[in-house]
Amino acid sequence: MFTGIITGVGRIVAVHALGSSSTHGKRLTISCPADYLEDVGLGDSIALNGACMTVTTLDAPANQYTVDISAESLNKTAGLDKEGPINLEKALRANDRLGGHLVSGHVDGIGTVTHFAQLGESWDLRVLAPKDLGKFLAYKGSIVINGVSLTVNRVVDLPEGCEVFINLIPHTVENTALSALSAGARVNLEIDLIARYVERMLTAPATSAPPTSTTV
Repeated sequence: MFTGIITGVGRIVAVHALGSSSTHGKRLTISCPADYLEDVGLGDSIALNGACMTVTTLDAPANQYTVDISAESLNKTAGLDKEGPINLEKALRANDRLGGHLVSGHVDGIGTVTHFAQLGESWDLRVLAPKDLGKFLAYKGSIVINGVSLTVNRVVDLPEGCEVFINLIPHTVENTALSALSAGARVNLEIDLIARYVERMLTAPATSAPPTSTTV
């Protein structure tokens, strides 16, 4: 579990294929800020641009670690198949502050940046989400974009999808990899966890109560 509050900006510095076919995944080498890995162990979870991945090798003195990402995960995410800057978040501890919102680290869809420009002291970010995610997006609701917990300022339903408008304060731009975005960039999206359960409760078929057990 995560919060969508980025704890460091790293970089994918190497991508190695785990096989020769499209069914094979890749091994990513991640370079981190100094001392970022001091409290990280093998098998720990770290979200990469919002996708939960497992630490498979660790070189804390060199501030690097690796993850293995399957072909399925590569097909369902963006930005994890090439070198470049990446948002990092360590898994939430039970006694940590929930600074953003509850985030599972499972990418629900890939969006496309339609607009990213400075507006006054802030930045105006607009992302076109897949049409089937539109019902989960609401004014002043939460969305995760490349691992960052953000508040939706406006929602516009379009024939090709649902466009969300986000206002980014300078701190967010300066301390995440969102600063590298531009129009046309593909981004990982995760919908609000509570909205997911509400939708299920409203649409699931009615079922009868489970049978009462009897004692013989």
